[in-house]
Amino acid sequence: MREIAIHVSRADQVDNPYFCVAFEVPVGTTRIDVAMRYARTENCIVDLGLLDPRATDYPSTAGFRGWSGGARDRFFVATDDATPGYLHGDLPAGRWKVILGLYKVPAEGTAVFLTIDYDRAKRKLEPPPSRTFPVRKGAGWHRGDLHCHTYHSDAAGSPELLHEAAKQAGLDFLAIADHNTIAQRRYFHPNSSTDLVFVRAMEVTTGAGHANVFGVDDWIDFRMTKPGDAHTLARLVHERGGLLSINHDKPTIPWDYELPKTDCMEVWQSTWMAWNWISLERYQRRLSSGLKISAIGGSDFHQPARLMPEGPLALARPTTVLWLEELSEEAILAAMKAGRGYVTESPSGPHLALTVNGKPMGETVSGPVFAEAEVGGAKGDRLLFLDATGVLVDQPIEDDAWTGRFSGEPKTFLRAEVIAGESRARLLSEFTAAISGTSLPWQLRGSDIHGQPIRRALSNPVYIEA
Repeated sequence: MREIAIHVSRADQVDNPYFCVAFEVPVGTTRIDVAMRYARTENCIVDLGLLDPRATDYPSTAGFRGWSGGARDRFFVATDDATPGYLHGDLPAGRWKVILGLYKVPAEGTAVFLTIDYDRAKRKLEPPPSRTFPVRKGAGWHRGDLHCHTYHSDAAGSPELLHEAAKQAGLDFLAIADHNTIAQRRYFHPNSSTDLVFVRAMEVTTGAGHANVFGVDDWIDFRMTKPGDAHTLARLVHERGGLLSINHDKPTIPWDYELPKTDCMEVWQSTWMAWNWISLERYQRRLSSGLKISAIGGSDFHQPARLMPEGPLALARPTTVLWLEELSEEAILAAMKAGRGYVTESPSGPHLALTVNGKPMGETVSGPVFAEAEVGGAKGDRLLFLDATGVLVDQPIEDDAWTGRFSGEPKTFLRAEVIAGESRARLLSEFTAAISGTSLPWQLRGSDIHGQPIRRALSNPVYIEA
């Protein structure tokens, strides 16, 4: 056993918020236990993680052994098992590092005490989980949630409970983006099936913004410290064939890095009332500047320790709906990148399929356009067509199976939205009931709720060539 006492300061935090404490692991070690102790307060929060001897300074492509952020104050890694959020496997002798994430440090600094224990008892060397590659044949619209969490990061609930929640919601696919770790794949790799395809994901989580990485098996180094590190993040993701999505660019955790080459943007996270009009405004500006970025949505649901009933704050609120030639992870990623789909309020939310000159969402067309938006389940609401200049047409939706049409010469792109009309009072009532009469969350005010249109569905754009 080894005990280490250090003092961290705000100067350390400014120098590098990922403060590493090195320790030596002896030959023959089969388990390492680490415990951290400090005076945690609202203004003093230290995160926790682990690197093995293969790790380098940022950006590292190897050596990650786990991250629990502020959710845990102790963990273990062994050759056959590990604490959720951490990776089991070979424990090479040499110089390991505990990562202390200096999230909040008081003016006087804080003392941190680490206890590190080694065990050499005989244990099996368990391999990492193997991926499965399920494929459900048949083209059609498929529903999923692209942002949720388990107890491998800061949720209380297990992967098994989240799996049940996804089945309860009737989803076809699910991306589990635990914070800064890939340990959740211990469950989701072998349990992906044609009933529910699991998409590889990880949420890169920093003090200046969050982003989801999709379709990459490797851990992606999250230790960003400079605005330009966003471009390094994009390179790391794209070199591995993955997709990068900027998450919830709105209060209370906006994207404060430079904007890298990004494939997607989470334009809708959790209930619409959670500041999502700001995400959508920023997406609109980026499209208007000429960028081509696919719109996706995700609940950011943190699975509790029990299965929750369906409701406006549950899993798959909102739902991303994609047109797939088959249900597989490969097809899901391709549709996300291409923008072949829309975001709707829930698994049973309004349908919204936009075509322009016969081309589906995500395509590029030229010249004057004729657009059709197939809308389902939104009678009494409104359909908007928008381009780079703003709203072009605002039409009442006359039936639950209805098609809106637009002809003209839109600028840069054309997209569509379903806005609550007759459904608005019901949606507000459901939201009020879901927060159980407590004060408004997320620093919202009543004027924010009552002064904003409620979007029920958002299409991806079709791009217009000049």
